[in-house]
Amino acid sequence: MKIIVNGQQAFGKAVLEALIDHGDDVIAVFGPEDRPGGRPDPINEAAAARGLPLYQPASFRKHEVAETCRALAPDLGVMAFVTKIVPAAFLDIPKLGTIQYHPSLLPKHRGPSSINWPIIQGETRTGLSIFWPDDGLDTGPVLLQKEVEIGPDDTLGSIYFGKLFPLGVQAMLEAVDLVKAGTAPRIAQDESQATYESWCTRDEVGIDWSRPVREVYNLIRGANPQPGAWTRLSGKTVQIFDSAPGPATTAPPGTVATVDGSGICIAATGGSIIARRLRAGGDKMTGDDFAHAHGVEPGTQFTVAPR
Repeated sequence: MKIIVNGQQAFGKAVLEALIDHGDDVIAVFGPEDRPGGRPDPINEAAAARGLPLYQPASFRKHEVAETCRALAPDLGVMAFVTKIVPAAFLDIPKLGTIQYHPSLLPKHRGPSSINWPIIQGETRTGLSIFWPDDGLDTGPVLLQKEVEIGPDDTLGSIYFGKLFPLGVQAMLEAVDLVKAGTAPRIAQDESQATYESWCTRDEVGIDWSRPVREVYNLIRGANPQPGAWTRLSGKTVQIFDSAPGPATTAPPGTVATVDGSGICIAATGGSIIARRLRAGGDKMTGDDFAHAHGVEPGTQFTVAPR
């Protein structure tokens, strides 16, 4: 079965190399364009290292790009982290169709930031889907799914790198084997359960210290490490990364209750947040180092981020 891989970054590279090591016949790679003066994308480097034909189209809507794919006569397309719009006219070129990885349990959390939002919304389970993409946004029939737990202190980073990344690579191999065997299902998504969220951007993760402490904590961990939940201190934007729920305090929301080796304890409604790693424009710093560098002490006020 001749496979083309369409992907980018570390996940795309990992899927490409896993397929090859699995003994699958990868005949070409479609990767992102090179950035002027920047390092090649990991999947592009992997394609070059393996001696595979590499195509880097600016758009998959162009007729000549489809013709290039058609000339390869692929049996299956594998999409591993693709941010460009790929129309059905391209997806349908491989003889057996195209399968795609999405890091949520479709139809929930369709969209580009599908790992951030379940954490921010306080959910305790998420997962991944391998599905058959169509012209909709994450709307095609599902081939297989894998569930993972969102622990009470999991972050975007721990869920992705510790769970959904390695499990996703293995799930892609499992899905390819099912296609090869002719037993890959096409399970229609239940539209009554569908949700969609757009990009989790900086504008979405400003901290409102007057919110319940669990909501604040979920926001911080769902944005850690990207895009980084933020607040304001003396006119400066401060991002908070590693943190933990802290004890109850009588201090007003946003006020520093204590500063010690464990971090900066900031009041929120119903409790507090211990900020353990922060950044104000430069490198990330421990809470203790940040407090010394920026004059943070009990009574210092972090202001509510405007929405």
